[in-house]
Amino acid sequence: MKRIVVTGAGGLIGWHAHARLHAGNCAADFKGTPQPYDIVALNHAGFDDDATLNAAVTGADAVLHFAGVNRGDDDVVETANPAIARRLARACETVGATPHIVYANSTHAKSDTPYGRSKRIAGEVLDAAVPKYSDLVLPHIFGEGARPFYNNVTATLIAKLLANETPEVNPDGQVQLLHAGAAAQAAIDAVENGQTGLIQPTPRLMAVPDLLSKLQGFHDLAQANIYPDLSDPFDVALFNSYRAATYPDGWPRPLKLNTDPRGTLFEAVKGGGGGQTFLSTTKPSVTRGDHFHLDKVERFLVIQGEAVIRVRKVLTDDVWECSVSGDTPAPVDMPTLHTHSIENVGETDLLTLFWTHDLFDPANPDTYADKVLP
Repeated sequence: MKRIVVTGAGGLIGWHAHARLHAGNCAADFKGTPQPYDIVALNHAGFDDDATLNAAVTGADAVLHFAGVNRGDDDVVETANPAIARRLARACETVGATPHIVYANSTHAKSDTPYGRSKRIAGEVLDAAVPKYSDLVLPHIFGEGARPFYNNVTATLIAKLLANETPEVNPDGQVQLLHAGAAAQAAIDAVENGQTGLIQPTPRLMAVPDLLSKLQGFHDLAQANIYPDLSDPFDVALFNSYRAATYPDGWPRPLKLNTDPRGTLFEAVKGGGGGQTFLSTTKPSVTRGDHFHLDKVERFLVIQGEAVIRVRKVLTDDVWECSVSGDTPAPVDMPTLHTHSIENVGETDLLTLFWTHDLFDPANPDTYADKVLP
């Protein structure tokens, strides 16, 4: 078992990294094998207490260092990241730890700005502190859980679209986009493979107007209950970021029912470029699911019976519940990195249609058992 410390675990990349390590443990539990990771999650407050920080790095095999400051007054930004790095280095020295440190650096580290100098110096401090150091240079990050109006153009554009506002963008703006999950996985892979030195994941270069156009397309299709083409993994990641921002207020979504004396017709799933549809029956009082996905786009649609769907953001305690009925079919899409379940609360069998954007691969199921409720 590797003891891995995740700093900045409450931030975007830190949460994605923690969730992916947690997924590894969930997969091991499901198989009945030993968990691969002893995870220590540190937020910014963990750096304010020597005892907490020293205990965290004691015996650590690796530190995924995502904690940092990227906004504020220039003098604060310039000094904050080196100060955090020095505290981490001092803690390792105090307890005699020599973990593999993977540092989330920035493409701005080459620039002569307060933030650029701050990130560059922090990296130099950490490189000198331990024998194994990885310089993970990251571009613009997007992903599920990103905060709008806080240094994240993708999340801000999504928030404005969901508020039915027209975003204003720089027509000449360019972004180099990388999903937070890809950034987190690069850090984890560096530890698993013993990869040190410079690591630069390949981003997707986009003009900001093109990014807005793609997100606007997702939004327009979603309003018409149509999935976009999900053949490109980048589009899947971007669409999952959009979908996550629609929770919980955007669900369930009632369908248009076409009813005549013969019965009722409704459209369950449209678009998506293919995927897989399957049906299940669930006995009264039985719960299905209790798992989460990292990438899979998934829809639940009850077409007969009564059910409660529960969704919980991974590594948090807040549970969202919604009641659904086959009498008024209304789909609920499952956000990635959210564990979910469906319980039959009726007195007859529950009939549910499930749809996913890709075919099930038993070798790579992208399904991690994790109870929604304790």
